[in-house]
Amino acid sequence: MKNLLNRIKLPAFLENTQLRYGAAAMVVLALAGVIASAFVRLWVALIMLVLLIGLVVASFYMLATITKNTNRYINDLSYRVKRGEQEALIRMPMGILMFDDDLNIEWLNPFLRQYFGQDHILGQSLNDVDPNLAKIITNAGDDTKAQTVTWGDHRFSTVVQKSIGVIYLMDITNYAQIEERANAERLVIGQIFIDNYDEVTQGLEDSVVSGLRSFVTTTLSDWANQYGMFVKRIDSDHFMLIAYAKSLQEVITHDKFKVLDIIREETSKQNAPLTLSMGIAYGDTDITTLAATSQSNLDLALGRGGDQVVVKSHDGDAKFYGGKTNPMEKRTRVRARMISQALQELFKQADKVYVVGHSQPDMDSIGSALGIRRIAQMNGKDCYVVLNPDHLHSDVERLMEKVTSDTEIANWVITPEAALSGATDHSLLVMVDHSKPSITTAPELFERLSNRAVIIDHHRRGEEFPDNPMLVYIEPYASSTSELITEMFEYQPQNAAPLNKLEATAMLAGITVDTKNFSRSTGTRTFDAASYLRSIGADSTKVSLLLKENMHNYLQRNHLIETVDMIGDGLACCTGEENRQYDPVIAAQAADTLLSLSGITAGFVITKRPDGKVGISARSLGDVNVQVIMERLGGGGHLSNAATQMANTTVADAKQQLVDAIAANEAENDAEG
Repeated sequence: MKNLLNRIKLPAFLENTQLRYGAAAMVVLALAGVIASAFVRLWVALIMLVLLIGLVVASFYMLATITKNTNRYINDLSYRVKRGEQEALIRMPMGILMFDDDLNIEWLNPFLRQYFGQDHILGQSLNDVDPNLAKIITNAGDDTKAQTVTWGDHRFSTVVQKSIGVIYLMDITNYAQIEERANAERLVIGQIFIDNYDEVTQGLEDSVVSGLRSFVTTTLSDWANQYGMFVKRIDSDHFMLIAYAKSLQEVITHDKFKVLDIIREETSKQNAPLTLSMGIAYGDTDITTLAATSQSNLDLALGRGGDQVVVKSHDGDAKFYGGKTNPMEKRTRVRARMISQALQELFKQADKVYVVGHSQPDMDSIGSALGIRRIAQMNGKDCYVVLNPDHLHSDVERLMEKVTSDTEIANWVITPEAALSGATDHSLLVMVDHSKPSITTAPELFERLSNRAVIIDHHRRGEEFPDNPMLVYIEPYASSTSELITEMFEYQPQNAAPLNKLEATAMLAGITVDTKNFSRSTGTRTFDAASYLRSIGADSTKVSLLLKENMHNYLQRNHLIETVDMIGDGLACCTGEENRQYDPVIAAQAADTLLSLSGITAGFVITKRPDGKVGISARSLGDVNVQVIMERLGGGGHLSNAATQMANTTVADAKQQLVDAIAANEAENDAEG
């Protein structure tokens, strides 16, 4: 009996438990109705029983038919879906390749087969069939994220699933070409400026000036036409450049802006050496932003001394080209007068003035700060020199001892904390002898007054620069910041108290230090400034006393010199001990001393600084551009005087990075040559 029941197969629709119980309940109710009607009329009960049996049979048949048709439809649909999947794998415009753990090809669809150029590749190693595709699979992660790769002459969007041994490739070559063309045809705007046009052409005959202008215009136009660019003169010393990104890339790759060298060398033969600076912007769709960025890049090029090109997008890193010559000294003092007048106007708008130097102040930083304090006082404004007494070298300490004993000045020298507590929204911040916020004496004060900052400096401007300074006076041609500030005294109110002897001596000491006792980076205006300071009481004997070196520093410097090692042709390097800290001024003095040795054209000194960083002081006689080398390591400075500080490294590692930076610089110069 049990076996008989097991052989009975219920209709498919009754295999559902809920449906089966529902059907049973309805049958029971119908039978109850039949029995109940038998008590009324027997014949009625018989009729109802016949109808019930017929209805049950018809329902069973109808539901069985529906179930059969449904199953047939589902089976047919499943077949069509599976066939569609198979057809898609074979015919869809996407490559699919299956491989095993050894990168042997197990299967690939016909669409992908056409890219291999051979028919019988199943079972072969992908490393033998196509090493490039094998490398793509090996290097890919198993995160199922799409990546764009180049395979042969095509570009593909690929997804690699190493867990199941499949790579999917979608050919996006056409889209990539469209994108590349769009990028290549993006607009580039440049500003070209003749750095020293007014100085060179002053006093020349009109015919000579006309010839120079014609030569520069023709040379620039020919150079631009060669690379598919457009140059238009918009002023006697100003040009506008418009180009496509592909043209700019071609110039960077093959030309390196040699037009600067051509114009400088050819005009030098005519005893009228003109130098050009360019600021070029790219990478933005907004023309207004491009124009503003190009002007900012030109300002950066001029702030670095001119005779160079700055290429930079709105939010990218700057690339520098040129800058291989020392900036020419300006023969007119028009700008000094204009800056003095602008500074006086800013003083009038301020309730008080704060002057800050760099975090490791030298004589030039202190002297120029004292000079600005006196100028502010001459214009009726309270001015404070902000100084951190914990970061002073021995010569600066001797100067500050004399400043402390001078009651006229002593009360105006304050700490960064005192300056921060006294600053207001109407205070003015003057940054002297530096333009990088990261090396300022009072970083918190700068943050407080960053939108009310004035910059006076003689170092070449770097990428790190305050966003919106109120006034910028950067002249890399100057020997020192003290020289620039000394020239401003000619344009101050004559009825005010002038520099006193101590302030004049400090400024003269600043010039003396930065010119290495007037042996380097000096021009006629340097001696004019020194002469003016001497005329109002600067004491050269006191300068010598201030700059005297103590025995400990002398021995430390000689210790560094003993470690000298030649790291290139004419390039000397000294390294301090890993576990010993050196004063940055001593390192700088050691680098200067290296240049006095025969056969050395550039010197580098690497030491551990008191702040835990590794510092590199670089000096050269002018043949080696140490500025660009230091910029590769995150620093900057002048062509012949530069430095950098490196965190989280050792002296040995810093030396290796220096060697690599020198090699990269030489390789770039060889490529340009």
